[in-house]
Amino acid sequence: MQLKPGSFCPLLKKDCVGLQCSWFTKVQGKDMNTGKDVEEWGCAISFLPLLLVENSGQQRQTGAAVESFRNEMVKANEATQQTLFRQLASSLPPLPADAPRLISK
Repeated sequence: MQLKPGSFCPLLKKDCVGLQCSWFTKVQGKDMNTGKDVEEWGCAISFLPLLLVENSGQQRQTGAAVESFRNEMVKANEATQQTLFRQLASSLPPLPADAPRLISK
């Protein structure tokens, strides 16, 4: 069973006037659930819940992409630090045999 929305406009207190209304607009895109193309005319106010859900989904995707990018940058930074420490350690002269050591063996 599919429910059909009514055509009563609460702002005008009468039936929707369709294209005569400034808020009667076309929404075009892809349905995220089915992948099908969507092209639908309707009241902008009635589209708000659908658009809010879509916006939340896009924000989740953006958050996941930022987190993934951050994790890759952390790995790259750690690799760079290890490389720099190895180069620094190999360029230092060896300690004399009688030099005090901080860590005992």
